[in-house]
Amino acid sequence: MFQNYIKIAWRNIRKNKTTSAINLLGLTIGLTSCFLIALYIQHELSYDNFEQNRNRIARVIMEYSFDGSPASQKGNFTSVRVASVFKRNFPEVVSAVKMVQYERVVKYEDKLINEKKFMYADSSFFSVFTFPLLSGDPHTVLSAPHQVVITASAAKKYFGENNPVGKALKVGTDSNFYQITGVIQDCPANSQIRFDFLASFSSLGIPKEYENTYWDANYTTYLLLTGKDAFTALQGKISSFMKKEMAGQGATIHFYLEPFSSIHLYSPYNSFEPNTNISYIYILAAVALLILLIACFTYINLGTARSMERAKEVGIRKVIGAGKQQLFWQFIGESVLLCLLSLILSISITCLLLPYFNALTGKLITAQSMLSWQIILFAVLIITSVALLAGSYPALILIGFRPVSVLKGSFKNTGHGQWLRKSLIVFQFSISVFLIIATLLIQKQLYFIRHKSLGYDRNHVLVMPLDKEMRKNISLIKQEFKSNPGVLSVSGCGRSPVEGGGGYNMRSSVMPPNQQMSVTANPVDEEYVKTTGLQLIAGNDFTEQDIKDAAIEDPKKVGYHFILNESAAAALGWTVRDAVGKKMFLDDSRPGVVSGVVKDFHFQSLHNPIKPFVLFTEPGGYEMLIKLNGNQLQTSISFLEGKWKNLVTNRPFEYRFMDEDYNQLYSSELRLGTVMNLFATLAIILACIGMFGMSSYSVQQRFKEIGIRKVLGAGLLNIILNLSKDFIRLSLIAIIIALPASWWAMHAWLQDYAYKTELDYGVYLLACLVTLILVSLTVSIHAIRAAVANPVKSLRSE
Repeated sequence: MFQNYIKIAWRNIRKNKTTSAINLLGLTIGLTSCFLIALYIQHELSYDNFEQNRNRIARVIMEYSFDGSPASQKGNFTSVRVASVFKRNFPEVVSAVKMVQYERVVKYEDKLINEKKFMYADSSFFSVFTFPLLSGDPHTVLSAPHQVVITASAAKKYFGENNPVGKALKVGTDSNFYQITGVIQDCPANSQIRFDFLASFSSLGIPKEYENTYWDANYTTYLLLTGKDAFTALQGKISSFMKKEMAGQGATIHFYLEPFSSIHLYSPYNSFEPNTNISYIYILAAVALLILLIACFTYINLGTARSMERAKEVGIRKVIGAGKQQLFWQFIGESVLLCLLSLILSISITCLLLPYFNALTGKLITAQSMLSWQIILFAVLIITSVALLAGSYPALILIGFRPVSVLKGSFKNTGHGQWLRKSLIVFQFSISVFLIIATLLIQKQLYFIRHKSLGYDRNHVLVMPLDKEMRKNISLIKQEFKSNPGVLSVSGCGRSPVEGGGGYNMRSSVMPPNQQMSVTANPVDEEYVKTTGLQLIAGNDFTEQDIKDAAIEDPKKVGYHFILNESAAAALGWTVRDAVGKKMFLDDSRPGVVSGVVKDFHFQSLHNPIKPFVLFTEPGGYEMLIKLNGNQLQTSISFLEGKWKNLVTNRPFEYRFMDEDYNQLYSSELRLGTVMNLFATLAIILACIGMFGMSSYSVQQRFKEIGIRKVLGAGLLNIILNLSKDFIRLSLIAIIIALPASWWAMHAWLQDYAYKTELDYGVYLLACLVTLILVSLTVSIHAIRAAVANPVKSLRSE
């Protein structure tokens, strides 16, 4: 019996090639889209699943504010004191580990490489996290200063097939060599902690006095708790403990415990790898479901449309004794066969597209992921659901026919199933209009992000590293670089405007010491404002003498110089012009005077409102900004490389454009925008394929009517409009449904931005216009063919 079902199903598929091809194409596109999105979601949801202690690990979040200041600062930073104090005072804490990641130049023999993932961690690292060592003792590999564990990939890069344990590496400007004490497996692609080098935290040489303060908050602290239930109890204890710790100090500090397993998808603070917003997972899951529904509805529509053609077949089968169950499973068998063919094609196409999809999303998803039990279960559920959903309704319609009526032909001109078919077409195009609007508005917001005036100029600015050895010759380096006419200015600074600065506090000279205000500040030199294009609206820029004043042994005697943004001036109670010349303090240890005020600029992403910001004169810094004139960029960069090799011998020549740093702030949005473009296009194509099939069937059903109209004198345009009007009407209904739904969804999405584009009518009008054009073109293909056909052929049988 089953073999007979398959044979009949295959014959029907071959007999109705156009309909079968449309269904097969639609289901294949839908399933391929679902598989790609499912692989992406699986990858995101699997982050840190390999960590055996993931439900017991907490990341410490710090929030601080100063008495008299309503503003507070909050982030995934702590001082070195937190780990030791919490472990000593709270029995819920089994172990604690401090961590920080930097770029470090690593040298071994003739190899000199700038390693971007060089991490420092306490010796307790391996008792908290699950990173298997290939060689070395996890209890001792980080137990002393200047010890380092490297990954298998790093070992192969530097040492080939030789055993690296016991070898010594030169790291950065540190005069001590680092001894390799172990080799670790490469960090999984789905880990929020990824590194190539892991050095002992004691190698940083942090002074002992910093162990007695909560304020040098430049590190990340993780706690291993006694159990999952310890979070609530410990959080209550920390709150009361910190009230006692900070009593009478003019400031308040709170520490919050963030579950390690929720960081990647739910935390607003990145880990060592960028997070993904859980809302984007929901969006992509919804898109996958909508695409699959469009494909299923196309199948159902064409199946019910063709039900009249197969009515006589069903009638004859009933007359010769076929039961309802047999007929039902025959038609379900056709659906299953078509779904299995689509499944085979979609799996093959998914594997072929994975490298391109990885490039699109920035992930490392392998074809082996298709063999995971989650994806296999997903495939089984999808195929079963689609086969039953897409095949059941046409089957039930067909087996419900009365054989006598069918064989008399009385079903030929009935409207049975028309309401459902029209409803499904409306639903398909509602989804398409919704996705068109969502995609257009996401792209509009991304355009807004790329082109919004930020208050600084990020074009043609190179960002290069600046270390201790380079700072000794910074004047010579700047002079040599600027000897090229393509180089406009060079600045040494703590961070670029895109990266903002560090956390400090400030007060005016007339404010008492206990009325500090939280502020972001950045140490810079006299060319920073010029190089970054910040707009000085009052006072003067820093001078070379200002930098020299800050470089003396005790700069307090002379004083620092400050440039505030408008928000910082307002926070201190000054107007823009009144601020110039005023005395103030930065962290109390830096007394000085305000030299100027710059226009507010976006030193954080557009998700955040602009806050107070201070530029101050202080030697040091970790980056060098080079402003180029934009002409012959490659020639200018080649010149800089030549100078670099002569002036900087302790590190390789590397650079990035400030634009790249800015785009990195919105990596999640950019990926979402690209992925939405792809899948929204696929959804529209699927809807058009469904419309193409339905319009083809509609024209076939009205072929004789068209012939009669032509004989009676109807013109080409009249026939096309007559055939298209029903589909246009359905599209207009779909638009009416989609408009409010899309407005609500995109309004909610944009609330995450402090600065955002407008939900203007142009986007909605464009989406409506695109939809109507696509529908008209799709239907017109068949309408024109029918309109130009010879009426004799359609009327020959009459």
